[in-house]
Amino acid sequence: MDLQKQTAPAAGAELRASDADRDRIADILRDALAEGRLTADEHAERVEGVLAAKTVGELDVFIRDLPAAHQRRAPQAPPFGRPAPVAIPADPDENVVAVFSGAVRKGRWRAGRRIHAYAIFGSVEIDLSEALFEYQQVVIRAISFCGSVEVRVPENVSLRGAGGGVLGDFTVDSLDAEDREAPVVHVDGWAVLGSIEARPKRGKLVADILDRVQRNIDKGTKGLRKHLDH
Repeated sequence: MDLQKQTAPAAGAELRASDADRDRIADILRDALAEGRLTADEHAERVEGVLAAKTVGELDVFIRDLPAAHQRRAPQAPPFGRPAPVAIPADPDENVVAVFSGAVRKGRWRAGRRIHAYAIFGSVEIDLSEALFEYQQVVIRAISFCGSVEVRVPENVSLRGAGGGVLGDFTVDSLDAEDREAPVVHVDGWAVLGSIEARPKRGKLVADILDRVQRNIDKGTKGLRKHLDH
C-alpha cells in the first residue's frame, strides 16, 4: 500500500503552473543554494527550468531531491482567465554585451522572450519603460563581472528576480501588477565584484505606450484615407 502511494502521480501535477507556484519553487532553490545543497551552476540551471515550466508537475522535478519539497504548500491553480506563458527559448533572442565599454537598449524596441546581458568591466542598461511587449513572459539573464547591469521596467508590469552576488550586489524591486494579463519580467543572474539592479521607472506605463502607438496608427490610417479620397 505504501509503495502504491509513493508511485502514484501527485494530485494536481498536470495543472498549469501559476506565477505564485514558480515564485515558491524559486524561493526553495534560493534557500538550498544558501544552505550549500546546490552549487551556483545547479541553482542557475534549475531557475531557468522553473521559469520555462508549464505545469506543477514540471516544477516539482526541480526540488524533489531537497528537504523543503516535503514541506511545501499545496499547488495553487492558475487564476481564471490568465493566459498560459509562452515557452521561453533556451537561446536568447538578443544579447547585450559590454566589455570595457557601455551598452544601452532603450526607447521604442520590441522585447524578446529572453535577453542575455553581460557586463565585463563595463555597464549595461536595459530600459523596458517604452518597449513593446509582444510576449507576456520576458526573461533577462544578467551576468556582471566588475561591471553593472541596470534594468528598468514600466511600473504597471510584474517584476521578479532570482540571483545573487559574490562580493557584489543583486537587487530586484519586486512588483505585482494588478492586471492579470500584464507582462511579467524575470531577472536572474550573478553579480561578481559588480552589481545587478532591476526596478520600475516611475511614471512609465505599458498602457501609455500602447495608447500612443494606437493613436499614431489611427492618425496614419486617417491620412491615407484622406489621400485616397482625393
